[in-house]
Amino acid sequence: MVLCGIDEAGRGPLAGPVVAAALILPVGIQIDTINDSKKLSEKKRRQLDAQIREQALSFGIGLADEQEIENLNILQATFLAMKRAVDALAVKPGYLLVDGRDFPRFIYKGQPLHGEALIKGDSKSAVIAGASILAKVYRDALMLRYADKFPGYGFERHKGYGTKAHREKILELGPCPIHRKTFLRKILNNRQ
Repeated sequence: MVLCGIDEAGRGPLAGPVVAAALILPVGIQIDTINDSKKLSEKKRRQLDAQIREQALSFGIGLADEQEIENLNILQATFLAMKRAVDALAVKPGYLLVDGRDFPRFIYKGQPLHGEALIKGDSKSAVIAGASILAKVYRDALMLRYADKFPGYGFERHKGYGTKAHREKILELGPCPIHRKTFLRKILNNRQ
């Protein structure tokens, strides 16, 4: 059976897209030190990202941008990113493992896919952990590009998360086009 792990990065930030990765590894492959991306240093994540991409049978990246997050809500936008990641696979997955408690409906080339949600899956499954690394590294690189496009917010440091420095810059500069407006309501309402 072709097992596919799916995870996302960027559900909680105030800015930028939510990014999902779908990963299929060859049966029996071992990638040392693979773990939940949040438990790895940035340097280690980048090293593992290159190794995973090289050894993967297939992987796909999908994202939902800030406008889709606003229109759908973060959960549905996350599901959309996951579906796009699965659609980008070159190999049809036989069974999906999704990190989290919810399992959305997946269709691959017109065929429904089966699987399950696995709470803390990125700590329990190497294929989910690998997907978490791919999603995180991709999103971090995207946020670095946004740091150049929208200077002053510090995206290169906090990657869009709601740090004190980021919240202060939002109040000072106002939101930029990649900010999630509904995520900023509390911050902007407290300013008045």
